[in-house]
Amino acid sequence: MKSTLVRQDSDTLADLVIRGMQDKKASDIVVLNLKELKNAVADYFIICSANSDTQLDAVARSVEEEIEKVTGESPWQTEGRTNREWVLLDYVDVVVHVFLRDRRKFYALEELWGDANISYIEAEEA
Repeated sequence: MKSTLVRQDSDTLADLVIRGMQDKKASDIVVLNLKELKNAVADYFIICSANSDTQLDAVARSVEEEIEKVTGESPWQTEGRTNREWVLLDYVDVVVHVFLRDRRKFYALEELWGDANISYIEAEEA
């Protein structure tokens, strides 16, 4: 029942992801809204960059903690923790990508979903 509630409210989940990213000073946060795309795998892809593998891990953990605290949910699937270049957190309707900056440029996910509605999140002021 709880996971259905989260699935029905992917907008709230996306907001929690952004908050978790901002808490650890992730940069270049981009939200790809895939809701209007036919055969999209999720409602949102949310992508950010980290400056080091330590920050990458901290950002991913912050996102997980923020969502756990509010919804009680854990990711359905996680990938990339051991390589520490690109961590993927799959919450089914919201998929989170935390990249080291050079890896993000290499994979260029934003370009793969160029027909999505793309929002750029401004960095929070200190």
